[in-house]
Amino acid sequence: MPKRRAEPGAGPSQRQLRVAEEVRHALAALFERRDFRDPELASAHVTVTEVRASPDLRHMTAFVSGLGQAVPPGQFAALRRAAPFLRTQVAKAVRLKFAPELHFQPDTALDHAMRMDALLKRPEVRRDIDPGPETPEKEEGGP
Repeated sequence: MPKRRAEPGAGPSQRQLRVAEEVRHALAALFERRDFRDPELASAHVTVTEVRASPDLRHMTAFVSGLGQAVPPGQFAALRRAAPFLRTQVAKAVRLKFAPELHFQPDTALDHAMRMDALLKRPEVRRDIDPGPETPEKEEGGP
């Protein structure tokens, strides 16, 4: 039986989601141990919020943030420098045919959510969202 290809724009497969979650757990364990030679990373508080896998599972994009804040540029550069080491460690933790190449991106989901919340609280938007006071309807059939 031939393999079926996913339709374009269909989203990640179950395997992609499962492997990405395993890689996220492996990276989180590595950052928790803080077993790095680079002093920038040894003192870093990095949270891996999400990992997305390419369809062939050879590339993984890890979205990272600091504890409630953005990762400072120096630590982000250190993350990118440590990618080959992290790739080796992930390959040991997650059994795959190929060790995935790791790419790091800042996680902006929290910033986006806070911006949306602020927009929804603006008076002009609030007016459109909240129902106003009920206006009495005119009764029909009166003189």
